Amino acid sequence: MPRPLIGITTYIEDSTRYGVWDLATSLVPAGYYELVQAAGGAAVLLPPDEPGAAAEVLSRVDGLVVAGGPDVDPVHYGAARDPRTGPPATVRDHWELALITAALEADVPVLGVCRGMQALNVALGGTLVQHLDGHFDTPGAMSWHPVRPVPGTRYAALVPEEAEVPTYHHQAVDRLGRGLIASAHAADGTVEAVELPDPARWVLGVQWHPERDKDTRVMSSLVAAAASHTAIPVP
Repeated sequence: MPRPLIGITTYIEDSTRYGVWDLATSLVPAGYYELVQAAGGAAVLLPPDEPGAAAEVLSRVDGLVVAGGPDVDPVHYGAARDPRTGPPATVRDHWELALITAALEADVPVLGVCRGMQALNVALGGTLVQHLDGHFDTPGAMSWHPVRPVPGTRYAALVPEEAEVPTYHHQAVDRLGRGLIASAHAADGTVEAVELPDPARWVLGVQWHPERDKDTRVMSSLVAAAASHTAIPVP
């Protein structure tokens, strides 16, 4: 039986060195597709395209993972730029916001990871805290901290216990987007997961990086929802 096909958005780098080459590159850390595969799905990478092509692309996949990466430009949520906000990733912002919108309209299951959770919130009209301290310590190295699930949520059903998660971010959800609820918090109150509470729709964002962990529960649920979306038996 075919495995559910999960599309993963990509990082855009103007200059990437490999071998003798130094070229513009669309890439994603291996942990993303490895986690999809470990959860029973097949992975395909989604490089940027015209935003108007988002619905066509979404029609070819069974689920969507919006990967981590640079800060979402505050222009998309009507805020002035904080000097600590990173440079804009204009092409990626427009493409991923269009993908999220198309996925929500088509009821394609969506998992947002770190930046992906923030983009999900922004796509639904929410806003972001542009800087907070304490959620990463060393540039280029993950920090770990506990997150507490909110009882009664989809996330709590998947991970009912307080869990240590790998985290690397300096922005977070401020005002929740339309329909979203918080489904996990850090000890300092930071929103660490959001979801749409409609049981018929699988839409979840996590502020941490599950691709840097061995816990497949969240990704396995996405893959199962993707299989159900297209009536594919889960292997």
